Amino acid sequence: MVFRIFISFFLAASVCFFSVDAQAHPHTLDIEKNQELDFNQLLEGIKDAQVIFIGELHDHEGHHRMQLEIIRGLNRLGKSVAVGLEMFQQDYQGALDKWVAGEMTEEGFVLTYNQNWSMWPIYRPIFIEARSRQMPMVALNVSRSVTRQVARSGFESLTEGQREGFEGISCRVDPAYEDFMRRALGGHGHRQPNFIYFCEAQLLWDAVMAYNIDNYLERHPETTLVVLAGSGHSWKHGIAHQLDQIAERSYKVILPEVRGRIDRTSAQLRDADYLWLDTGPRGWGQTE
Repeated sequence: MVFRIFISFFLAASVCFFSVDAQAHPHTLDIEKNQELDFNQLLEGIKDAQVIFIGELHDHEGHHRMQLEIIRGLNRLGKSVAVGLEMFQQDYQGALDKWVAGEMTEEGFVLTYNQNWSMWPIYRPIFIEARSRQMPMVALNVSRSVTRQVARSGFESLTEGQREGFEGISCRVDPAYEDFMRRALGGHGHRQPNFIYFCEAQLLWDAVMAYNIDNYLERHPETTLVVLAGSGHSWKHGIAHQLDQIAERSYKVILPEVRGRIDRTSAQLRDADYLWLDTGPRGWGQTE
């Protein structure tokens, strides 16, 4: 999210855990049917979607393991997969292209990566997989300076050029998304106009990513775009809702079970299509 204070910088997880096969994952919930699925059933349910949103807690090693296994599973099914990244700003697309093409050393790329994000050790296996398969990685995010300005001074503070293509961003959201954002902002969310500006920054972030998703699929219509983003952006109220406003794209949303936010007792189809149940016996925990 736009405020890094909401991101925990957990770096202790070892990348060796990514070697565990996804078949060991015990269950994913099909929310519409209220039915638990094995991994192959999950792949069957999502394989024909143009966009697959996979939510995450950024510092949760288990969530990135599951993302990687879904990417691998779709590749095994013969899908032409690209990986869309909340973590990278559009201005850095060239660096992603060079990384995938093998034209940058890991040491050099990490310097660029750290200008966009953090926690390289737990994201690294996904980037290595993309490089080894020559699998496109797509920078989806707006320049951080723009979202910071909106969060500080509101959408109307942007210049005409900065607002081009994204007129009319205002804090009009359903109660569920408003509640999520207020909880994310914490105690500051109760003072206006702080919450309004934060809300506008969040919606701009979602809208830009939706625009970039649609733009990529216009140019690569046979691609299955797997979008990796925080759970707050990945659920249907987030990027998917903004995508619905500009294009007719088929998509599926997979969210992790997170206590206090969304779990097997509270998940609804308006939130996501699937919930991976990473708590309990043999789940995708931080460590096993």
